Amino acid sequence: MQVTETVSDGLKREFKVVVPAEELDNRLVERLTSLKNEVRIKGFRPGKVPVNHLRKLYGKSAMAEIVQTMLGEVARQTLDERGERAATPPSYDLPEEEERANDILAGKADLSYTMTYEVLPNVVLGDFKTIHVDRPVVDVDESEVEAQLQQIAENGRTFEEKQGKAVDGDRLTLSYVGKIDGEPFEGGSDENGVLRLGSGQFIPGFEEQLVGTAAGDEKTVKVDFPEDYGAAQLAGKQAMFDVTVKEVATPGDLEIDDALAERLGLESLDKLREAIRYQLRGQYEQAARMKLKRQILDKLDELHDFELPPKMVETEFDNIWRQVVADMTQSGRGFEEEDTTEEAARADYQKIAERRVRLGLVLSEIGEKNNIEVREEEVQRALAAQLRQFPGQEQAVVDYYRNDPQALGALRAPIFEEKVVDFLLELVDVTDKPMTKEELLKDEEEDAKVAAT
Repeated sequence: MQVTETVSDGLKREFKVVVPAEELDNRLVERLTSLKNEVRIKGFRPGKVPVNHLRKLYGKSAMAEIVQTMLGEVARQTLDERGERAATPPSYDLPEEEERANDILAGKADLSYTMTYEVLPNVVLGDFKTIHVDRPVVDVDESEVEAQLQQIAENGRTFEEKQGKAVDGDRLTLSYVGKIDGEPFEGGSDENGVLRLGSGQFIPGFEEQLVGTAAGDEKTVKVDFPEDYGAAQLAGKQAMFDVTVKEVATPGDLEIDDALAERLGLESLDKLREAIRYQLRGQYEQAARMKLKRQILDKLDELHDFELPPKMVETEFDNIWRQVVADMTQSGRGFEEEDTTEEAARADYQKIAERRVRLGLVLSEIGEKNNIEVREEEVQRALAAQLRQFPGQEQAVVDYYRNDPQALGALRAPIFEEKVVDFLLELVDVTDKPMTKEELLKDEEEDAKVAAT
């Protein structure tokens, strides 16, 4: 077998590989000999089938398996001998001519092909001690606890049917059909819709037109969808709703007491307040962690600059772009509605793809250099969290991860990432920075998107 390097350009490597027909045929004979004890052919005793007869029956399929095996062996051997690591699986340019391919499979011709791969770059880690980040610190204000408590009580408020006209605060049970240009539109109908007047739950202007209605009333409600409405096909359009009021119910007293807490499984109102406080603190800590993580990743991105494997970037971009297109299709929005163009969006997401690949390689190098590993029990905990999201489908989820190494890798990756961030927090300069809840939660969605690698 002969492996000759033909291209070494940056991270790209290309090789001309020639496997002599004799070596292929020797492997074929070995494979067919092993088959003698595995196959059962009429007219021959077990283990006594001549190799030449097996060659006629199974030669091409066995040779196809041998060629596939050799591709992997040659790639692994080449990488090992050169001390290189492939960024993505090698690609192969195999003979396409049918006659030539048949000769190779029949063991009558050398196997000659081109193997191409990109190597991982040499990542030289920067000095992490030069990194400074601010850790957001937000105290839970008691007014927030009381506001949450008020909302919980409001959600548990009882209602009593009444015969009079509806006023703000009453709850209506409705059936309605929404139409645009006289035609019903998807998502614009409900047989038993529930609406609390004054809640701002429906389209602006809808609720106000139902004040003063009573059970049994029919009313046509005319509204304009906002220009920035989430469904692009409805944004800015005028709609007519044929509404029938089925029931009007008036709210009972708002009860904030130990009985409320007990209905929620807690001992007392004080315990409920404590639970709310704990939940809010957890939300703020999670948001603070995301902001801190974004800062660290931003600094790592600034600190490192090296050539990126083009195919890794291409694959990452394709994954991102596929999700972008799916989201836009689902929402019915286009690039114009997002105040951009496809060309500009592609350029932006190309930068995000490059950032993710760069940071992925940096984090991987940090982990390798510092023996940071994801333990099996950590993966199992992550898997258990996934199972809880799909009650009744646990076995299907387990099988999915068991049979798909990429899916299992996607489960492992965020755990590894968080462990590397924890490691870096011990090295970088961290200053606690008090801030308000509004400052913390500002750009929360952007923090999550940019922090993701």
